[in-house]
Amino acid sequence: MTVLIVEDEQLAQERLQAILRKCDPSINIVACLESVEETVKWLQTKTHPDLILLDIHLADGDSFEIFKRTSTQKPVIFTTAYEDYALEAFKLFSIDYILKPVTSVSLAAALNKYRNLSSAFRPHNYEAVMEKVKENYLHFYKDRFLAKVGKRLFAIEANEVAFFSADNKIVSVTNKEGNRFIINTTLESLEKEIDPKLFFRINRSIIVGITALQQVKPFVNNRLKLYLKNINTPLDLVISRERVAAFKDWAGGY
Repeated sequence: MTVLIVEDEQLAQERLQAILRKCDPSINIVACLESVEETVKWLQTKTHPDLILLDIHLADGDSFEIFKRTSTQKPVIFTTAYEDYALEAFKLFSIDYILKPVTSVSLAAALNKYRNLSSAFRPHNYEAVMEKVKENYLHFYKDRFLAKVGKRLFAIEANEVAFFSADNKIVSVTNKEGNRFIINTTLESLEKEIDPKLFFRINRSIIVGITALQQVKPFVNNRLKLYLKNINTPLDLVISRERVAAFKDWAGGY
């Protein structure tokens, strides 16, 4: 935890430092400042601390002026000899309002309150949240494909697909019964639309479905050859050498 102390009385400043170290030796006191002006300049040029210990009456004015002149939104423990400013203090980012002389008990209680509330002041990692949202909700994969034979159109369910293949610019889908249909797309587009847990591109021209696999055998040049369940195809379902390791990871589940 990093703490900034703003206190214009030297003895009070030293007392706060001593109590903080007693309460939690891991606390890093980043600076001890004495005035509004000094604090404003510090906050404008430095990384803001986790917590600010702030006297209300400083040598050059009330410390509330600091919040009007800076963008800090860090939690504050106010320390003061006056009761009159408590309401104004709690309109800001106040954790506690301690009357002087500050004691170990009162400051320890305030620090404990800060720890309990710290998650409310901790910036959210919105990038990580959005990635989680995308992972859980935005990956809607195609569950069927519009295909044709001649002029007839068919809807092929994703769980019925054995493999996709490309011959020049013509892409087809072969179902688990061995029937082949033409689909109007590219393998590159398909890769973005199909569930990567269920389908894998074994080479430049073929994407296979996990549920259609029967066995895998070694092939020449450290490649692998796939055999499908109940399907005879003239195509060689050979995994390119550079894709073998990725295929093993995919086939083993992830």
